[in-house]
Amino acid sequence: MMEFTLWDFARNLLLAARWTLLLSGIAFAGGVTLGLVLLAIRVSKYKRVHIAIKLYVELFQSTPLLMQLFLVFFGLPMLGFDVPAWVAASLCLTLYASAYLTDIWRGCVEAIPRGQWDASASLGLRYLAQLRFVILPLALRTAIPPTVGFMVQLVKGTALASIIGFSEVTRTAQILTNATFQPFIIFGMAALIYFIICFPLTVWARRMEQHLSTER
Repeated sequence: MMEFTLWDFARNLLLAARWTLLLSGIAFAGGVTLGLVLLAIRVSKYKRVHIAIKLYVELFQSTPLLMQLFLVFFGLPMLGFDVPAWVAASLCLTLYASAYLTDIWRGCVEAIPRGQWDASASLGLRYLAQLRFVILPLALRTAIPPTVGFMVQLVKGTALASIIGFSEVTRTAQILTNATFQPFIIFGMAALIYFIICFPLTVWARRMEQHLSTER
């Protein structure tokens, strides 16, 4: 059995935490970008494409993220596409985030009174301009708390990428445990790192929610 100090555990886990943060950042940025595009289509007047967006959202909300990772990482190579672990993890988490954010933001946009659409239309604004300058700024206040809350879920969801060999915090904890047979200490330190990342986001989301509720 290899000899490691507590500092060795902490250093390796902290180094791995940068990949957790990077994967979370890529997935959130990609999810926001794709989610905004899907949202613009979802709330448009083109009702025929609404079904396609609804199916997309239902597909990613109704299937486990783990299955999506397996399909991309193990399935695509069988079709001739070699997918590195970080690409598979980034792609799956981005699609997963976009589906949830589209649904979250759709609810926020639909909560805006119809009169705001009519008022912006009376100013001569076209659909995308209505969204950009009137509807989305109004919906943003409602959307921030659930969006930040979803960020917490996304950070924790990166742990599933360890299943396909992506070396983030959980994967590194597994490797250290296999080498030292000290699971309680190592996984406890890994859990502490997730807590340090996620707790400030959780507090921020709660404060934003309370702040917005008192303003209404």
